[in-house]
Amino acid sequence: MNKLSHFDDRGASRMVDVSAKPVTNRLARAECFLLMRPATLRTIRKKEISKGNVLEVARLAGIMAAKRTDELIPLCHSLGLESARIDFSFPDKDRLWIESEVRTCGRTGVEMEALTAVSITALTVYDMCKAIDRTMEIQDIRLAEKQGGRSGHYLRQPDADDS
Repeated sequence: MNKLSHFDDRGASRMVDVSAKPVTNRLARAECFLLMRPATLRTIRKKEISKGNVLEVARLAGIMAAKRTDELIPLCHSLGLESARIDFSFPDKDRLWIESEVRTCGRTGVEMEALTAVSITALTVYDMCKAIDRTMEIQDIRLAEKQGGRSGHYLRQPDADDS
């Protein structure tokens, strides 16, 4: 049976001790989709939202969130990130795809930073566009890839309906 590492033998919460782990290059990519009305996506792409360039504001919010993940998730380690990147694409007329990639050289992974980055990026798009489309849905927040550390490389297999 796998033991949850964030609890000690008495069941008390704890931050995992990574001091004995080797320093390795770490990478994590996460992704999500934002479903919206086609007219909303067209407005975003044309940069016609009165609050500004939605994707650039959201990109900055996602990068900033990755850097502050330890302040948001109680047992995350404070990490000095080497890189954080947010990318967008438009797989359908009503879907925005968001991907983050986070890198560091350290003793623990950056999966939570990558997942936090796409989540906050999507929430920022929602916030900036909610006045014109309250039907938006954030979907499928998930880890796409992880490299480094004891558990090695993980690469999510594409779903049949992914674009």
